[in-house]
Amino acid sequence: MMQAPPFSDTDREQIIAAIRAAEMATSGEVRVHIEQNCPEAEVMERAKQVFAQLGMNQTELKNGVLFYLAFGDRKFAVLGDQGIDERVPVDFWKDIRDLLRTHFAKDAFGEGLSKAIELAGQQLKLYFPRQDNDTNELSDDISFG
Repeated sequence: MMQAPPFSDTDREQIIAAIRAAEMATSGEVRVHIEQNCPEAEVMERAKQVFAQLGMNQTELKNGVLFYLAFGDRKFAVLGDQGIDERVPVDFWKDIRDLLRTHFAKDAFGEGLSKAIELAGQQLKLYFPRQDNDTNELSDDISFG
């Protein structure tokens, strides 16, 4: 049986607003993908599949970030493209993962994603500042599996 996603319309609006705010600070492209269950044993493997399906590997600077959540399985991943991984410190995503874990443990999925996306935007700004001619290369909408 399909479990209803733990997101209200307000949560969705808050997450999309966080994506837009983050993308005003950085040239990085942020996407959120939510599914009931993770079809792969390894959540990072599934995140890589979704990353490719959403065309996130086609950004000019290879600076896409995917927030992946399988809420029914209580699994999540944060995946940055190779352009990000080549420039940021090894533990770059740790604070963001910790923030997500804390919020998700309280079933505060919308708030957790919103805050983590804002933090990612602030941190990415150091490595990928927004340019005057920046274009939004990827949709800001949440995708669902």
